[in-house]
Amino acid sequence: QGTRDHPPAHAALRDRLLAAVVACFKRHGAAAIDTPVLELRETLTGKYGEDAKLIYELQDQGGELLALRYDLTVPFARYLAMNKITNMKRYHVAKVYRRDNPATTRGRYREFYQCDFDIAGQFDPMIPDAECLKIVHEILSDLQLGDFLIKVNDRRILNGVFAVCGIPESKFITTCSTVDKLDKMPWEEVRSEMVGEKGLSPEAADHIGEYVQLHGGLDLIERLLQDPKLSQNKLAKEGLGDMKLLFEYLTLFGITGQISFDLSLARGLDYYTGVIFEAVLLQQENDHVEEPVSVGSVAGGGRYDGLVGMFDPKGRKVPCVGVSIGIERIFSILEQRVNASGEKVRTTETQVLVATPHKHLLAVRLKLISELWDAGIKAEMLYKKDPKLLKQLQYCEDMGIPLAAIVGEQELTDGVVKLRDVATREEVKMPFYTRFQKYFQNLEITESSG
Repeated sequence: QGTRDHPPAHAALRDRLLAAVVACFKRHGAAAIDTPVLELRETLTGKYGEDAKLIYELQDQGGELLALRYDLTVPFARYLAMNKITNMKRYHVAKVYRRDNPATTRGRYREFYQCDFDIAGQFDPMIPDAECLKIVHEILSDLQLGDFLIKVNDRRILNGVFAVCGIPESKFITTCSTVDKLDKMPWEEVRSEMVGEKGLSPEAADHIGEYVQLHGGLDLIERLLQDPKLSQNKLAKEGLGDMKLLFEYLTLFGITGQISFDLSLARGLDYYTGVIFEAVLLQQENDHVEEPVSVGSVAGGGRYDGLVGMFDPKGRKVPCVGVSIGIERIFSILEQRVNASGEKVRTTETQVLVATPHKHLLAVRLKLISELWDAGIKAEMLYKKDPKLLKQLQYCEDMGIPLAAIVGEQELTDGVVKLRDVATREEVKMPFYTRFQKYFQNLEITESSG
C-alpha cells in the first residue's frame, strides 16, 4: 500500500519532470549531494512535531536503532554538521518514506520522491530566502500547471501572535500544528480543536483567529507593524521587519503577483525558525466563483537556523533556508492531464531505426547500427534476421521513432543509405560512412541456410 510500479510511459514523464526541476536548481548554482536512505532513529526523532509518528522505524541485526529517512532536510543538516561545512548551496533528489495513510489519487504515497534546494551559510537577511521563492515561481511557471499562489509567513510572527494572545510558550508548537490545518478545515473546527484538544481558553482562540485569518501583501505588513500589541513583541517585530525586506526583494524579482503574506500558514514541522512558505495550485471551479479554489500544496519550505546545531557536538549553528518541490503531486496532475488528452508519451529516445527491405541483409544492419552507436547516435533495429519492411516502419510509428535508415540491395550497389522521415514519408539518400562502405565492398553477402 502506498507504493507503485512505474511503467515506461510514467518513468519517461517523471524523467522529463525531474529534468526540468534539476535544470532550475543548476541554473541557480546548486551542487548535488546524496545521503543514505537509512538514518539513526535518534537523528530523526524530535524534528517533525506531531508527524513523528509517521517515521518508519527499523532495527538491524546488530541491534542498531534505525529509521528510513522522512525528508531530505534533516539528513542535510546532519551531513553539514558531520562534515563541519558552514557554507553550501545544494540540491538533492531522492526517495523518502512515511508511514502515512496513502491517498494515491492526490499523489500521496508512503514512498515518494522529494526534490530539495537549500542554501546554508551566514548571509545578509532575506537574500537567500527570496531566491528560494524565485525558484518555486520559476519551476511552477516552467511546468505550466496553471495558476498558483505562494503563501508566505514567518514563525517569529506566529509565535509573536501566540504570545500577545496569552498562549504559554510550551504550547506554541502544538498550537502551530493546529493553525496549520486552516487550509483543510474551516476556522470553527480549528478553534474547537484549540479549545477542546489543546486546552486553550475560548478568548485566546478567538484572539488568535483575528490574526490568522489575515492575508495580503506589503500593506498588511505595514499595518501589523503599527499593531499596538504585535509592535511591542520583539519576535513579531523582527519577523515583520524581515517580511517587509523579503517583499522588497520579491518586487525586484517581479513575482509579487503570485505571493501572499498569509498568517494562517504555519507548516507543522518543528525545525522552522523564520520565514516559511508553501505553494498551492489554484483551480477556477466556474466563472461565478469569486476566489479560486486551492487544489493542493505543490511546494513548501522555510528557514531552519537551529537544525544543524542539533547535530554538532559543540552546538555550532549554520543558518539554512530551503525549498522542497512536491514532485509526486505535480506528477499526478501531469499524469491526469496526459491521460485526458490521449497524448502518447515517448518512452525511448531512439533517433533512428536501421531497416532493410530484403532478405539476407542482417550483416548490413548490424554493421550500420554499430557505426551509428559508435558515432553517439541513438539507434535500434528489430531482432529478426529477415523482418518485413512494413513491420519495421510500423515499429517506428508505434515507438515514435522519427527516422528510418533503410539499406537494400540497390542502396548497397549505389553506396548510399535511404533516410526516411516516418511522419511525412519523405526520403533522402545519403552516402555511407566510409568505414561501412569499405566493409561491404570486401564482403560477399551469401544466403544462409539458418
